[in-house]
Amino acid sequence: MKTVGTAVGAPPRPGLRERKKQRTRDALVRAALELIAARGYEGTTVDDITAAVEVSQRTFFRYFASKEEVAFFVTRLAESHVVDAARGRPPGEAPLEVLRRAVLDSWDTINEAVEQLVPLDLHLRVYRVIESTPALLAAHLRRASELEEELARIIAEREGLDMDADPRPRILVAAFGGVIRVAERRWSTGDDVSVAAMKEVMTTCLDHVGPALAGNWRAG
Repeated sequence: MKTVGTAVGAPPRPGLRERKKQRTRDALVRAALELIAARGYEGTTVDDITAAVEVSQRTFFRYFASKEEVAFFVTRLAESHVVDAARGRPPGEAPLEVLRRAVLDSWDTINEAVEQLVPLDLHLRVYRVIESTPALLAAHLRRASELEEELARIIAEREGLDMDADPRPRILVAAFGGVIRVAERRWSTGDDVSVAAMKEVMTTCLDHVGPALAGNWRAG
């Protein structure tokens, strides 16, 4: 029997307690990013974040293990969309195209997910703080390495390879990750830091991967 107000096959709505917990978590994320964007990472403390939301430190640590974790919460959300998109690419698609389409085709859904938490402009401003803060940049690169390993495993599984015996999945994903880093750096140091500008830079860099790897740069 169909439950009134619930679509058939739709996931159940979270209960009141879960919704309250989610609202508290989201408020902590927004407060943290607003403070980091305004004061910088080193100039923001957990006490500042909890004061802005009017909760205790104990509540903060119920949701996040550290200030670093809350600073990267939205970035990790975006990465999870790319991973899910890579897993869902059609069978038989070339590995490089899997990665390229996973980034570009999930772009709009990533932005929608981000906007449910924080304004995109705030997310982008915090990203520039990450790029200019050594401790955050080191953490970002460490996480990028973990993400590359996860994507390499997906590629290896799709191709029926043992990536410990065959280096190609890790080589491909490492090269792809380098392209993403180039795109991020070009965007973050440019004059236009809008979402549209980021997508344009990302698309241009990804479109250059194949020719850059296989082409003769001196030809013509």
